[in-house]
Amino acid sequence: MSPASYLAAPPRVATANCSTVVTIRPMWDALVYAALGAGVLATLAALVLLVVRVLQAWRSFKRMRRHVFRELDLVAEKAEATVATLESVSDTAELDRSLARLRRSLAELAVLRAAWDEATAFTALIPRK
Repeated sequence: MSPASYLAAPPRVATANCSTVVTIRPMWDALVYAALGAGVLATLAALVLLVVRVLQAWRSFKRMRRHVFRELDLVAEKAEATVATLESVSDTAELDRSLARLRRSLAELAVLRAAWDEATAFTALIPRK
């Protein structure tokens, strides 16, 4: 016989079957059925939780979509109002006058700052306590 056939063939000296009822311990049927029932209950609880979470996610998605579209409508309305306001301001003469006044005010501010800097330049020479 080849070495592989020794592995596949049953030993010739073994005369008794070792897997008899005496060697296998009996299990309690109630314990097996209880474990099976617990597994089924856990599976059902997991499925119920999954369904609840999917429904919550769907409701949250619908609520978010509703709020997003409402806010986008508000932004569109404000943009249209801004465009209408800009279109109504077609006369730029008042804007030009305001810009000229602003430039004069900025020039006066520059003169006043220069005068202030000259007036306070000598205070650096005065000793302090």
